[in-house]
Amino acid sequence: MRENKKIKRYIKPTRIFSWLKSVMLLSVAVLASVSLLTACSTQKDSGQQGSKHQGGAQQNSDQTASGQQGSDQQSGENGRSEARISVVTTIFPPYDFVREIAGDRVELKMLLKPGEESHSYEPTPQDIIAIQESDVFIYTGGENDVWVEDILSSMPEGGRLTLRMIDCVDTVEEEHVEGMKESPGHDHDDHEEDDADPYGGEAGEDTHSVHEIDEHVWTSPVNAALIVERIKEILIQADPSGEAVYEENAAAYEEELAKLDQEFRDVADHARRKLLIFGDRFPFRYFADEYGLDYYAAFPGCAGDTEPSAATMAFLIDKVKEEKVPAVLKMELSNDDIANAIAEATGTEVKVFYSCHNLSAEDFESGETYLSMMQKNVETLKEVLNGWR
Repeated sequence: MRENKKIKRYIKPTRIFSWLKSVMLLSVAVLASVSLLTACSTQKDSGQQGSKHQGGAQQNSDQTASGQQGSDQQSGENGRSEARISVVTTIFPPYDFVREIAGDRVELKMLLKPGEESHSYEPTPQDIIAIQESDVFIYTGGENDVWVEDILSSMPEGGRLTLRMIDCVDTVEEEHVEGMKESPGHDHDDHEEDDADPYGGEAGEDTHSVHEIDEHVWTSPVNAALIVERIKEILIQADPSGEAVYEENAAAYEEELAKLDQEFRDVADHARRKLLIFGDRFPFRYFADEYGLDYYAAFPGCAGDTEPSAATMAFLIDKVKEEKVPAVLKMELSNDDIANAIAEATGTEVKVFYSCHNLSAEDFESGETYLSMMQKNVETLKEVLNGWR
């Protein structure tokens, strides 16, 4: 029933790349200065190392895996300082996976600040330095991480291990489903202008591909378990002495992910309907595929658009009414104007469905995790798939 067709999609502005070249030059100079200052400081007063880290909470998540800020060293039983490996992640899911697997064995940093939208993130010089100095660097890969590839190609590896989450699973392409707003300048192969539907799409077409890898691989708990396994392996490679800890913690966490997967599967298998409607972007392709769910949404997962067309709004409103869907969904940290407008027009309510790409500063401080947010999704899914209006 689905037919793949090509369209062009939104591409983030390329101005970042010229900026990155300047940043790389700056980072080299900064690194040289830091090295000199560190050497001088060590000679003058080695007993004061790490004191600079005892200030207030940093805006970016620069802390140990146990959730507390720490220095770059930990003391052994004999008073000897044993260096921890440094792990840097771009976004929250791998950050959370690492702290579950590593406990307090690593110095862990997340580049995306809590509360920040991942699609609008741009690296700072400090972020680039953190990547360059890390022992392990984990990022998503895909279109929104083109800046990462550019940076990595411009700096020496220096023994650093890198992991792309999209390499840990079988990937699929983003879809442009019926009713979604077309990206500016889109182009369909074999387009038949005479067959357009009333909403501005193409007749007989449910879904076609935008020919870009869907980057949101962690939204399926099954994929999350595969990513955890690869993270465990790369941590062991970077820190062989911690193998037993990493193996034990990863096994326990994978059991939790398996339980989560079964909960979602039970809800989907016994649901009255299989349809989700998002007044938002839709970064849940892997989740929907895993549990056999259908969906309509305003935009694809990585779309740059924030304003839906009138045709898209009309389509989503009609679908909510036709299918008697009890709630319109939106992601965390995104604007809720579209979802609210659809809900008001249909007499429904708006609920949050967590993509887990990031979390608010308040949720970060209160200890929310991938598992806790996905558990909220279980309850929301029960209501949306089984509720009646």
